[in-house]
Amino acid sequence: MADPKITKIEWVIFKHTIQDMGTDYNGFNQVYLKGSTLNPHYMLFRIHTSLGVVGEYLGGPAPSEGVIRYLIGKNPFEREKIYNDLKRGLRHTDRTEICPVDVALWDFAGKVYNAPIHRLLGGYRKSIPAYASTYHGDENGGLHTPEAFADFAAQCRDIGYPAFKIHGWGNAPIEREVANVHAVGKRVGDKMDLMIDPACEYDTWADALKVGRACDEQGFFWLEDPYKDGGVSMFGHKKLREHITTPILQTEHIFGLEQHVDFIVNGGTDFVRAGVYEDGGITGVMKLAHASEGFGLDVELHGGGLAHRHCIAAIRNTNYYELGLVHPLVKQTKPPIYPSEYTDELENVDAFGHVKIPEGPGLGVEIDRDYIRACHVHTEVRE
Repeated sequence: MADPKITKIEWVIFKHTIQDMGTDYNGFNQVYLKGSTLNPHYMLFRIHTSLGVVGEYLGGPAPSEGVIRYLIGKNPFEREKIYNDLKRGLRHTDRTEICPVDVALWDFAGKVYNAPIHRLLGGYRKSIPAYASTYHGDENGGLHTPEAFADFAAQCRDIGYPAFKIHGWGNAPIEREVANVHAVGKRVGDKMDLMIDPACEYDTWADALKVGRACDEQGFFWLEDPYKDGGVSMFGHKKLREHITTPILQTEHIFGLEQHVDFIVNGGTDFVRAGVYEDGGITGVMKLAHASEGFGLDVELHGGGLAHRHCIAAIRNTNYYELGLVHPLVKQTKPPIYPSEYTDELENVDAFGHVKIPEGPGLGVEIDRDYIRACHVHTEVRE
């Protein structure tokens, strides 16, 4: 029998409205803003094949014409070859284009073999503990003070979450960031694992040191991407590790296997960050998980989504699923295209703060296509 072929690439753009959300002082971070609305667009990426089976992934970016030309006619089972060809071909541009291609090909394979992706990867666990990952701090009466963050952490603990991660203020005085660490730590530090992710907002290494020392005092689980090196300085973070005891989580903003290994061997991180979007899909994430395992380190996946649930289910050396972003005053922020137990909203964990692992073929969860049709913006098809 002839090898199957990729016959067509399709992507469907649809919109979703989020109530009571706006952006912060610089327009990048989403924050609570009562009465405001955001209207983000989403992409359903689809790879059609000669077998009649379609691999899908909810996520971008949209493919370039070069990637489309490359994919048409390729064998959809050859994920490793496609990953490496795209890694080379996109070396001067945006390697995040690998993500939707790779995840859709894993979805295709799971559908062909009638198995969930985590089983194809060699499943390890049956449920996944989650941490509540907050929206950024605001000045609008939502997460606007250290006390508000502490209250929200206690609320998440009551829901069942075993861990809580702070995204603070982009332009706050560093003293307020330090106060936030202390407020949350004093409120729930004996009941939850606590993390803080400044998202590279702090101006200086010294600012990162001040917050790191506060994390030491409160026993934080990790400090992530603190200052405006952009999260890429091996030397800077190695020096930070020498002055604080709180573990550092880096490598969200470097891409792929080799850069991660370089960061590890040069002492730039304690936990290793990986993600399907940044690191070449499921294929790339599993390479990083196994490389980290070889160094005796844990890998932590950036953000939620079905693909990450499957990856975490098949990885031993990982601790938490990032469920976010969440806010005490905004209960629904994601498009409702999956059943609630697979949609990353605040209340959608079990009593122990765990999320479910999909068991259907491929990514394993049926999509509400009626919702996508109702919110449709446009569709692109290439053959």
